Amino acid sequence: MTTYSAVYLGSAFLALIVTPAVIKLAQRIDAVDRPGVRTIHERPVPRIGGVAIFVSAVAVLVAVLFLDNGFAEAFRGNRLQVTTLLGAAASIFAVGLIDDLKRLPARVKFLTQLLAVVALCLAGVRITDIAVTSSLVVPLGGWGCLFTFLWVVGITNAVNLSDGLDGLAAGISAIACAVIAVLAIHNGAVVMAVFALAVVGSLSGFLVFNFNPAKIFMGDCGSQFLGFVIAGSSVMCITKSSAIVGLALPALALGVPILDTLCSMLRRFLERRSLFAADRRHFHHRLMDLGLHQRHVVVTIYLVTLVITGLGLFMLVSRDRAAVVIFACTLLLLLLLFRVVGVVRLRETMKRLQERYSVNRICKQERQVFEQLQLQFRRVANNDQWWQAACEAAQRMDFAYLSLQTIYDKGRDETEVWRAPSVKTNMSRLIKMTIPFGNGGAGVRQEFEIAIWANGSIEAASRRATLFGRLLDEADVAGSSQRLATNSQRSGMCHIGELNG
Repeated sequence: MTTYSAVYLGSAFLALIVTPAVIKLAQRIDAVDRPGVRTIHERPVPRIGGVAIFVSAVAVLVAVLFLDNGFAEAFRGNRLQVTTLLGAAASIFAVGLIDDLKRLPARVKFLTQLLAVVALCLAGVRITDIAVTSSLVVPLGGWGCLFTFLWVVGITNAVNLSDGLDGLAAGISAIACAVIAVLAIHNGAVVMAVFALAVVGSLSGFLVFNFNPAKIFMGDCGSQFLGFVIAGSSVMCITKSSAIVGLALPALALGVPILDTLCSMLRRFLERRSLFAADRRHFHHRLMDLGLHQRHVVVTIYLVTLVITGLGLFMLVSRDRAAVVIFACTLLLLLLLFRVVGVVRLRETMKRLQERYSVNRICKQERQVFEQLQLQFRRVANNDQWWQAACEAAQRMDFAYLSLQTIYDKGRDETEVWRAPSVKTNMSRLIKMTIPFGNGGAGVRQEFEIAIWANGSIEAASRRATLFGRLLDEADVAGSSQRLATNSQRSGMCHIGELNG
């Protein structure tokens, strides 16, 4: 126990010394986060605080593991796995630091996470089975690596996305690492206990400077490093008899950022936005909308995390079904809290699901119609067939009318018009558009004018106009329009139906 205390106090003391130095370094190299539309702070703040966390934790950890004592012997027994975890975490930290300094594409960070998980799996750090109860063990087999990948990458990015307020990600991560330390001590995994306590100590020292008002942010190098360490450490703490606890306890400790991330991704999916697009509807934003100050929001989330984690710790002294029931009830309590705050909105979610399904169904139908019209346009052999194909396209795409005007340099013009066979009652929902195309030969200018019924959605009308434009592009418009220009004997009218009124 003395060693555990020394590790925690040593890393905390080192963080108190290193963090001010990192602040000065960040200011000197201009590694600061300036205020913007997505930020809450009002002044530039250094954003590479993860350097202090990494240096403080790893320095103490390496010093302890290489001492001639029982911990060093335990380390030598798991040298490959622990070394791989440290190396993979260091690579995640390095890429995050480069991103903080130069902004890397998301695919580079994702690829780094993928390679880091592959290294863990090759070293034997993977989830092989899940023991729900002593009699119900779910073997994962070859799916274990995939499950490990989803777990590690999910936790890493959940911690990264939770870094939205001063001290929020650092405090939650400290609680999660403390839980892992308790779990490791309970399972006799002394190396992982030292690992987790070293991170807890570094976070404790860092929070002195990161709590509101923050003098430094941890940045991607800190949040991704912490997320990866928490996920990887929890996997290493899993034993066959307590696999569900090994996953459930860290999941509950990170319950707020995990659930917030899932809700955010679902919300963006239903709104047809990028799953990683920024918004201001996270859990902490909802608390601030209720009138809480930033510091009060962070403390509230700390308390929620402590209560949820405290309830989850009863799983350590429970067996089989009782542990599952505790986990389910605690998770239900967290979901209820999200529902009360307004992050989870069942009616709105169901409505969005229906809208998403309706939009996908309409898009599929429009795509089928477009592909059928493509074939028809490709079979066009003369001017009359081309115009009839355009008229049929207008009818099937719910146009109000379609006109083709050919203007000659001497002032003469010819117009061909198709009108819808029936009239919509809401004339205000008519969208008009002019489409110039081709040149019709020397001294000739041609253009389409189309009017489309909105049918309750301007987006849908614009999409049909785009598909019609693709038909024109793919049908050798210039050649067809030139044939139209030479046909001076036409009366200028082609009706499939009449538009009354």
